[in-house]
Amino acid sequence: MRKLTIAAVSIVIFLAVLIPFASSNPDGLEKVALTLGAKEHQNFWNGWITDYSFSWISNQYVSTLLAGVFGVIIVLAAGLLLGKTMGPKTLKQQES
Repeated sequence: MRKLTIAAVSIVIFLAVLIPFASSNPDGLEKVALTLGAKEHQNFWNGWITDYSFSWISNQYVSTLLAGVFGVIIVLAAGLLLGKTMGPKTLKQQES
């Protein structure tokens, strides 16, 4: 549990330091759409983290930080879940 806490705190500190350096320029696909003059259509669904921040938090820095932490947690949880379900079976599971 201690290693997990250290890892979580390290991720938060890492994101807190690097978030101010995040680019406000559009990514590759968005840049091509702007260059070609593609029109933006109405969103089918607005997710929780639109434009890499939570819209219900007024402080932009805190909003982006929390969105980054939330995203990292979701990706790590998905990886852990996939690893547990698709990983090799242990000896106890094979005997059953």
